[in-house]
Amino acid sequence: MATGWWSVLKTVPWSEVINAAPQVATGARRLWDTVARKSGTAPGMPAAGMEAAPEEDIFGHLLMRVEKNEMTLADLRTQMLQASEIIANLADQNAQLIAKMDAARSRMLWLGVATGVSAILTLVALALVLART
Repeated sequence: MATGWWSVLKTVPWSEVINAAPQVATGARRLWDTVARKSGTAPGMPAAGMEAAPEEDIFGHLLMRVEKNEMTLADLRTQMLQASEIIANLADQNAQLIAKMDAARSRMLWLGVATGVSAILTLVALALVLART
């Protein structure tokens, strides 16, 4: 099971991911700022399916539809703000995760080098001990 994950992790182009992380975070932050600044006004939806109503009630019906559309628009705007905030947070977390993974990768590289050097020194010491006996 671990070898499957290891092969997947080895195929990821980490240098490209690390280089792209700040751009992803910046783009998400710009998206969040843009969505947060928008006023929420949008062109009205066409009135489809108007029911037949008496002449005196047509304005009440239109007002009711406009209020309903405004409430729907406000709900959609709230959902859009929440979604863009989540995207911005995920992008920030992704950037932090990639930075930590890069640090862990460099630490693993140094540990591998240290292990290799200590293994060579151990073999040399073992050869010296065997040569004296």
